[in-house]
Parts: sequence; C-alpha cells; structure tokens
Amino acid sequence: MYTVCMDTMKEGKETGRLEAFSDGVFSVAITLLVLNIKIPAADASPIQLLGEGPMLLAYVTSFATIGVMWINHHRLFTYIKRTDTVLLLLNLLLLAIIVFIPVPTAFLADAINKFLDGADYPTAALVYSATFFLMATCFNVLWFYASYKGRLLDTKADPRAVQAISRQYRFGPLFYVLIFAVAWFNMLACIILTLISTLFFAMPVRLPPTASEKGEISH
Repeated sequence: MYTVCMDTMKEGKETGRLEAFSDGVFSVAITLLVLNIKIPAADASPIQLLGEGPMLLAYVTSFATIGVMWINHHRLFTYIKRTDTVLLLLNLLLLAIIVFIPVPTAFLADAINKFLDGADYPTAALVYSATFFLMATCFNVLWFYASYKGRLLDTKADPRAVQAISRQYRFGPLFYVLIFAVAWFNMLACIILTLISTLFFAMPVRLPPTASEKGEISH
C-alpha cells in the first residue's frame, strides 16, 4: 500500500516543475508588456495622453492573448500527467514565443502611431500576427504530442474532452493565417481579429453528448 501511495504522489507531481516554470515565464511576459507603456509627464495635455492610446490598445490585446494562453496551458496540464524530454522541449519552444510577444507588441504600437500620422507600415502587423501564428502552432504540436494515443495523459482523462480540445485548437493556426493576410491591408483590423480569436480560445471546450444523453434528448 505504501508503494501505491508513493506512485500516486509521483504521478500527481510529475508535471509540477514544468507548470511552475511555465507560470513564471507567463508572468514575466505580461510584466514586460507593462514596461513598454511610457509614463506621461505630470503636466501632459489630454492630447499627449491620447498619444499613448495605440500602445494601450496593443497592450490590452497582447495581455488578453497571453492571459488566455496561460488559461489554456493550465487546462492542458489538467490532462497531461507525465513528461518526457520532447514535451519539455516543446514547452520551452512555446514559452520562448510567449516571452517574445512584448517585442512585436511595442513594434506594432509604434507602427499604429505612424499609421495615425498618415504613414503605413504593415510589417509590424505582419510580425505581430506571425508571432501569434507560431504560438498557436506550438500549442497544437505540444497537445498533439502529449495526447496522441494518450501518450502522456492521465489514464482517467475523458476521451470526449481530449477530442474536443483537439478540435478547438485546430482553428488556432487557421485564424492567425487569416489575420496575417488581413495585416497586409489593415493594421487595426488585424488587432480586432486577434482580440476576437482570443475570446474564442477563452471559451471552455464543449463536450459532445454521450450516447445515453443523445437518447434522453431524442425522447
């Protein structure tokens, strides 16, 4: 019985260090976003305060995206109970992209300022959307690797939940390919679509009804 208890404790804690490290990186990425916001002077006029609007818009979008990615990362690891070297490397790759997000965010905010002044620099929006495309792709690869034939999942994981997560995540790269295409033509639309996609992935997955539930509905 002692051996069984020890095995259970080991299984429950196997991803603990990975999750703790990941939470720290997510926190750093969100903190770096704030550092890009310039503190206005005490005697700043309302016009000067409005000048920080583009940075705030980019900040809110990136903050929401990183926050939702953290939520989804937490969701995944309620099902992932074991780790191996490949999973650790895939998670590190994902975190590398997450912590990089403040860079294209600042780049985009500067481009929006120039856009409002009459100049157009789509490169910033392209880099911004491409970063999120890579992030969504990494999420898909990490989940596919962990969930393939239940490789690293909890043995009690609901197959319906696993399939529902896989279906929802498939839309991520497709959404960001669309946003990347829009970024060529309209920078503000790129930001709005990014926010919409973030709201989509913030929604919990809906499980398909079981056979018994279908029978109850039909009656």
